[in-house]
Amino acid sequence: MKRKFDWVLFGIVLAFLPYRLGAEEGWRPLFNGKDLSGWEHVGPGSFVVEDGMLKTVGGMGLLWYTREKIGNSVLRVVYKATHREDNAGVFIRISDAPPDEWFAVHNGYEVQILEQPPPNMPNDPWHTTGAIYSISKATSRPSKPAGEWNTIEITLDGPRTLVMLNGEKVNDFREGDPIPPRKNWFEPQRRPRREAGYIGLQNHHAGAEVYFKEVLVKPLAK
Repeated sequence: MKRKFDWVLFGIVLAFLPYRLGAEEGWRPLFNGKDLSGWEHVGPGSFVVEDGMLKTVGGMGLLWYTREKIGNSVLRVVYKATHREDNAGVFIRISDAPPDEWFAVHNGYEVQILEQPPPNMPNDPWHTTGAIYSISKATSRPSKPAGEWNTIEITLDGPRTLVMLNGEKVNDFREGDPIPPRKNWFEPQRRPRREAGYIGLQNHHAGAEVYFKEVLVKPLAK
């Protein structure tokens, strides 16, 4: 009986260990792994909690974190796509509470999650994983295949946005850097964004299934 108890206790410790280590490193979870407390969804589709993860359902919609605006911090998002053509994104610097799914597009920045775009979209570094969608291109493509976990870390340092994907720098954008002209109606309007804003996760189209198991934030070291 004691041996069985020891194994149960060992399992509990292993399950708790990542959260404890994260807390010791200064990371704070924004998603609790149980429900959507602190989050609100706008637009079509939804997010559901499945096996302790956030899962996108249909779209195009936005799940945004309501409890605070985030700036001068590092945002860590751990995700995996189910299919190579799955589409999602991490929104940052959203100026105000978004009344609909398009507000974040034009009043924030989207760090893209997309490896294989549909035929009507360009397949270029401005519209791929790690790009600040159509604003600042990704400089490399270190994404892991569909079904494997990826880690995006987005550093919000005043007007600078630094994006790391699986430990490799893929974007380094600062307000005032040259940006290409707006080509399509669905691309973001060209104007500066705020240094601190709400963050959110995008669900895109029916059939796309992207899972998020961690959404963490850590203030920048002073």
